[in-house]
Amino acid sequence: MTVNLSVSDGQAPKEAVGQPTVHESAQAQVMGEARYIDDIPELKNTCHAAPILSSVAHGDLASVELSAALKIPGVKRIILADDIPGDKMLATSIGDEPIFAHQQVMHVGQVIGLVIADSVNTARRAAKAVKVSVSERPAVLDVWQAVEKQHFVLPPVHVTRGNAEEKIKQSPHTLEGQFSVGGQEHFYLEGQVAYACPQEQGQWLIYSSTQHPGEVQHWVAHALGIENHAVRIECRRMGGGFGGKETQAGQPAVWAAIAAMLCDAPVKLRLDRDDDFMITGKRHPFHYRYRVGFDDLTTQD
Repeated sequence: MTVNLSVSDGQAPKEAVGQPTVHESAQAQVMGEARYIDDIPELKNTCHAAPILSSVAHGDLASVELSAALKIPGVKRIILADDIPGDKMLATSIGDEPIFAHQQVMHVGQVIGLVIADSVNTARRAAKAVKVSVSERPAVLDVWQAVEKQHFVLPPVHVTRGNAEEKIKQSPHTLEGQFSVGGQEHFYLEGQVAYACPQEQGQWLIYSSTQHPGEVQHWVAHALGIENHAVRIECRRMGGGFGGKETQAGQPAVWAAIAAMLCDAPVKLRLDRDDDFMITGKRHPFHYRYRVGFDDLTTQD
């Protein structure tokens, strides 16, 4: 059979099936002309935020000592959970994630609060000067331990078809085993970043490096206690997301927006790459156990 492929009338030859297509942003990116959030000219009086992180996986939050950080020149203020004017939980589907750690910490890298300063380096230096005291509790850090203790993040989901147990028992042969697959970090080209800019009449403009502008809008509106239509999210490009900015971009936007509201000034929050890895989720490691039943192998001519 012979197949003739030809360009239809009015179609440019370069648009033919099978021909290479140049990405619309490729030239600007390789030449350094593509604008990311850090390339946007900053508004007057812009402040910078840096997160205060937990170094403990699980425990009761005993105290947060701010005095050393507040003495650093350029530090404007420090924001903790009790400073949030509205709901202290993110607007996730099940509402189980606090905006800032409150009373207890639940993972290494959980954000306890923000340092707001006149420069990003000052904010980061001051965040490391905050002394956090945590009374540690036992932590479940292994999948099999979590299964044994029935300690699940979400209720288990069972997908079944037919009576697998009975069929396996009837099978002349069985095979079982287990294996593990490691986790993966989303190494996006542009780190997690948000720039919250107050607008007139109680409205907000949020520059966010996100794969899900609608969710960011909803989360920010919920955190600020305003309607969704009062929040505009702008994402010119996200610098590669790989799935890591589908939901995780919402937290930096909420943190920056809360800081901007409390400081009455534009606030930018760009996570240091090391902090980004500590704070954000990723493709989790998976562990598999399997048991199968099968008949005798047969060959056919």
